[in-house]
Amino acid sequence: MAIRDRLRHAWNAFTDSDDALHRPFPSQAGTLTSARPDRQRLAFSNERSIISSIYTRIGIDVAAVDMRHVRTDDQNRYLEDINSGLDNCLTIEANLDQAARAFRQDIATTMLDDGVAAVVPIDTSLSPEATGGYDIQTLRVGRITQWFPQHVRVSVYNEERGMRQELTLPKKIVAIAENPLYQVMNEPNSTLQRLIRKLNLLDSVDEQSASGKLDMIIQLPYVIKSEARRQQAEQRRKDIEFQLKGSQYGIAYTDGTEKITQLNRPAENNLMTQITYLTEQLYAQLGLTPEVMNGTADEKVMLNYFSRTIEPLLDAIVEAMRRTFLTKTARTQGHSIMYFRDPFKFVPLGGEGGIADIADKFARNEITSSNEIRQGIGMKPRPEAKADALINSNMPQADTGVPIDSTAEDITDAEVADAAADPEADALLAELEAGEAEIDDALAGG
Repeated sequence: MAIRDRLRHAWNAFTDSDDALHRPFPSQAGTLTSARPDRQRLAFSNERSIISSIYTRIGIDVAAVDMRHVRTDDQNRYLEDINSGLDNCLTIEANLDQAARAFRQDIATTMLDDGVAAVVPIDTSLSPEATGGYDIQTLRVGRITQWFPQHVRVSVYNEERGMRQELTLPKKIVAIAENPLYQVMNEPNSTLQRLIRKLNLLDSVDEQSASGKLDMIIQLPYVIKSEARRQQAEQRRKDIEFQLKGSQYGIAYTDGTEKITQLNRPAENNLMTQITYLTEQLYAQLGLTPEVMNGTADEKVMLNYFSRTIEPLLDAIVEAMRRTFLTKTARTQGHSIMYFRDPFKFVPLGGEGGIADIADKFARNEITSSNEIRQGIGMKPRPEAKADALINSNMPQADTGVPIDSTAEDITDAEVADAAADPEADALLAELEAGEAEIDDALAGG
């Protein structure tokens, strides 16, 4: 652009925007909060324990898998992406506050914490209660607070007011995704809930041991049986408390005949043993390992983790949205919602079974083109036509760049006649026939 055009069309957020939007307390901006109000909060007992780290780890791994609104063929095989509002919510942005990845993580975290997550269409092209042929513009994740036969009460964030509100919506327009690990994580007596209770007990014991109490027993030089002696002992206890509280370094004095026994030592219990056992059981039931949590797991461990933990969660989310947001007519026309996991994410660069080995096998067997491999490893595609073609570069190629096809249908009669008139071929055929005759004679003689 010319300098004049740039000066004419330039815009600055501090000088050219509406002044009313930049006042300290804009009245039209809605409710003012210091924290982000649309963020989902875990249950109080889960936030204070290692459970939140497990939820976060699984939620991040679920969000790392792409979900798309796609078209399939008659065999339910992926053909192409569909440019729709639903696909925009799944791949770019779900609403004003969340990108697609944050939205997917929100679904997974809510499923793990509550046992069920509600994906609510907020803005649509037509009313979902009147017709099924509507296009979704924005989506939100809500928590179900009440269940009815045909409806659900959902707590969902209202971006217009800046606060959460409860709505009663029909089940047919709300995608309800249930946690497939509900019996392990959300049942009242499940392994996860038992672990949470044990962790809360351990926190209570730690708070008591760190409360500042001395837990001392003072043995006085006289027998406390009468009321006067009891009052004298109580007064002595208060005197020692006053000395310790009023002293800068917590020092008190006693009589030479008095004896003090210190009791503030860790309480002997088996809470840590039970917590360790329940943690191991939970990891086994969820398909988790310490290596997955600390990021040192190899490819086989990660494959097992994705197969047993992540894929059931993804299937539950995708199936819920597919049955709710796609009508029967759309499914008949090949519309579907699928998830796609990057197969090269956990593959090493070199060595046996590495990216180089896989790329060579995929190219030789004409499964992927060079540009598809380059895109998978983060390199720019090449402009040559050969880079987008399924060609085995290890085989001889014609001048046109098309592989030479040596199938029987492409051999002409003239080529067959030329091969039959070849003298070298006739001599080789005669040798073969002579060898077969000698073998037959040897077998007959035996």
